[in-house]
Amino acid sequence: MTRRVVVAVLAAPRWTPPGTAPDVWRRALADDAVDLLALMEQVDPALAVAADEKDFATSVAWPGMTIYALPELTIPAIFEVATADGYEEAAVFVPDAPDLPGLHLAKLLRPLTTRPLAASPDAAAPAGLIGLASRLPAPDWLAGVDLDTATVATIRAAAPAEIGRASCRERV
Repeated sequence: MTRRVVVAVLAAPRWTPPGTAPDVWRRALADDAVDLLALMEQVDPALAVAADEKDFATSVAWPGMTIYALPELTIPAIFEVATADGYEEAAVFVPDAPDLPGLHLAKLLRPLTTRPLAASPDAAAPAGLIGLASRLPAPDWLAGVDLDTATVATIRAAAPAEIGRASCRERV
């Protein structure tokens, strides 16, 4: 059986609802992400935070949940530690996607049987991804990919010409 991990990237949200304290909003998003991960089967759940925010991740994680506290909270860094932990596939997602169903995340992993990468664009924004999944080790051309600013087109443009469009499967 393929070892898979799904990682909630708990970066500070760039937007907070009016009248809501940023730390309260961030905690609510993180709690929802942990609840979502708890329902997923055949994947290991994990959280990723900046190194100085490990206490925050620990406060929302349930016992035994993997926490990746990283010097740089980047997609390549997350995929690198997942590879080091022996995973063959990994998916990362942003916790601020409203009412994100676990099936959406599971569908990110499915294309990895035939493609090295799958991306789920944020349909409510001109740029940004809800999630990204990769076979591990992840391709090195993902170095500049950021969930807040990437699009499927920018990921395809970063891919080597011989890989191009066929390797990145868009899931919506």
